[in-house]
Amino acid sequence: MPENLEAATQEQSDRQSRELPKRIVVPPIKGEMVHLRPAVIEDLDRMDAIEAYVGASGITGKDRVAERGAVRAWVRRSVAWSQGEAPSESGVGDPESRRTIAWSIITEADHDGDGRIDAANSDNVIGMIFLIDIDGWARSARIQVVLGKDYRGRGYSRDIMPRVMTYGLAPEPAGLGMHRIWVAVPEQNTRSVSVYQSLGFVPSGRSRDALWNDSQNRYQDLIVMDTLVDEFDPIRSLDAFGMHVIEDNPGVKEALSAREHSIAIRLNEKNATKPDAEGVGADDAAAAQSVREVPSDGMDDVAASQQKNVESVDAARQSERDDRKSVNGDADVENSWPYTAGERKTSKEAWWRTLGRGRKRDVEGK
Repeated sequence: MPENLEAATQEQSDRQSRELPKRIVVPPIKGEMVHLRPAVIEDLDRMDAIEAYVGASGITGKDRVAERGAVRAWVRRSVAWSQGEAPSESGVGDPESRRTIAWSIITEADHDGDGRIDAANSDNVIGMIFLIDIDGWARSARIQVVLGKDYRGRGYSRDIMPRVMTYGLAPEPAGLGMHRIWVAVPEQNTRSVSVYQSLGFVPSGRSRDALWNDSQNRYQDLIVMDTLVDEFDPIRSLDAFGMHVIEDNPGVKEALSAREHSIAIRLNEKNATKPDAEGVGADDAAAAQSVREVPSDGMDDVAASQQKNVESVDAARQSERDDRKSVNGDADVENSWPYTAGERKTSKEAWWRTLGRGRKRDVEGK
């Protein structure tokens, strides 16, 4: 093949890889407290029933009418994409060919102990979660949660957001293959800022006086926070809230496999630099083994095994921080936030896409 033809073919292949699929199958996602299913048009009336737009200005910075209109457009766009409709055909498409995925948040439990299913009046729908402005070219998407008035502050966002982010950042075809996920939050919504920080989001910008604070009759800033695929740790983001991995959720197996490779590589590097140190790498080896042994049958077994894995990996990370301390002092060690500056990666490629590249692996079924 001539060199210029090969270059043109590669360029065409790269361009196609950045185009979003014409049709998407929105996957169901399991949580410990709730589960997600693809949102349908009928759920829009259910969002009205649970008063999902009350207090919108304090949560997202929009007034109630604007928030309701946005949610209705997002659901219609998600349904249109799942049906394979082009933006011009659906009538609700984005001129930049950006797409939206909408899930309804479902509960089938009695969390408040009143003897009734929590959301019987809305067919178990308590809210929605979205990936919005999905940009295939930049591989970027925004995440948004909208909960009914009586279902806020109960920890549902902490249960479902890391699982949606794992799917969004996981490589195709298991996930959406995004490079970046971001959020925009009013400065007065300090609770959400805290949740996003625990998930690994970092502030990346501030739009001054971008929103109107109706309750205080003044303008407020809009804070933009984001996380990149090579920074987000899907396991630790769940552990930060006491949640556990559910292995059959979309993208999770890829994340566990990448974590195993990451631990194994660190183990090999330590053994190479400290070949005579007794017991070097023992915590790392135990952690890698625990990842391999996560069972696929039964949520309780997964939770127990995963908790063991988290403890082992945390021990490995502590050992790593001790190594840094001897070189860099106490700056990184004293920071107790799960996503310390010393652990943030600066590479331009996702860690779960690059780790193990060129290494032979046993493939299930071979």
